[in-house]
Amino acid sequence: MAIPPQENSDSGSEALICAIQTLDSDIYAFQEVDHFLPRSKSRPQMRDIAESIGARDWAMGPSVMGTPGESWRKKETHEPEIISNASPHTELMHECYGIGIVSKIPVQSWHRLHLGNSPLGLPLIVPGDESGKGKPRFIYVKDEPRLALAAVLENGFTVVNTHLSFVPGFNLAQLRRVKRWALQLAESTGTRAIVLGDLNLPKNLPAVASQWNSLITQNTYPSWGGKIQFDYILSPDLTFGEFAALDFPPTGISDHLPIGVEIF
Repeated sequence: MAIPPQENSDSGSEALICAIQTLDSDIYAFQEVDHFLPRSKSRPQMRDIAESIGARDWAMGPSVMGTPGESWRKKETHEPEIISNASPHTELMHECYGIGIVSKIPVQSWHRLHLGNSPLGLPLIVPGDESGKGKPRFIYVKDEPRLALAAVLENGFTVVNTHLSFVPGFNLAQLRRVKRWALQLAESTGTRAIVLGDLNLPKNLPAVASQWNSLITQNTYPSWGGKIQFDYILSPDLTFGEFAALDFPPTGISDHLPIGVEIF
């Protein structure tokens, strides 16, 4: 759906594809990905995006089976850890929700890290009403299982995508695990690590008191007037002159603004 909702907006896969094509990147990391869910016309979103931009490699990591906010359950051990362009048909055909990566750069291997979920939910503040305007309101939200998905790329980078818990403290612990894991993967594969995604942490907290630097300083939420930064691109070793922040327009399909960097 268009966020904030607009009359006569196109909420189908065509709007998603058009939005992605405006970003013109070599690798994309997505949170809140639907895979064959009825609410998104039972489409494999990562595969559709990959095909639309001519990318061979794509993957999604299921965090839950079913539709969040409606009917869902935790992934069972016999169900796929990662669904990708290399998955057999039996693994591809699951109704699930999670995070994903689409890459024009050849992917040498995919990896997944389980992060669990907070036993407690929280009342979260939602800016505006259904029109995207009006007074903020609170809704109670139960935390879902979280994960990190990594792509070891042919170009010498390992890109780790994640969507952390919104529960304070729990998300910081998750981020520490993701950073350690990213560095271990990078060391074992001879690559450089990048961690990115919706970290649900404000005020540059993901980089405070650590060797990691935030490559982007930009308010990303909500998309109709960014007030706070929840989304980051982190690196332990990229320095000034090796990268530049990209200026992307709002996509019109998300409540977060897109961010990106060019690495030289």
